[in-house]
Amino acid sequence: MARIALTFEQVDSVEDVNRITTALMEMDGVEEAEVGRHGAEVEGRVRREALLRTIQALGYKAH
Repeated sequence: MARIALTFEQVDSVEDVNRITTALMEMDGVEEAEVGRHGAEVEGRVRREALLRTIQALGYKAH
């Protein structure tokens, strides 16, 4: 299983963190997601590009 690190911009509140966490955990292949205001560590069988698209679809910048 891969562990992927992501960084965020414009994540300012607990609600933002919860929204991102929920979206990541609902993705096929994601086993675990540790999300904070500045980034996330995601473990599972999922592509980095798919994670970035999911976060960007919520309106946040992710790298």
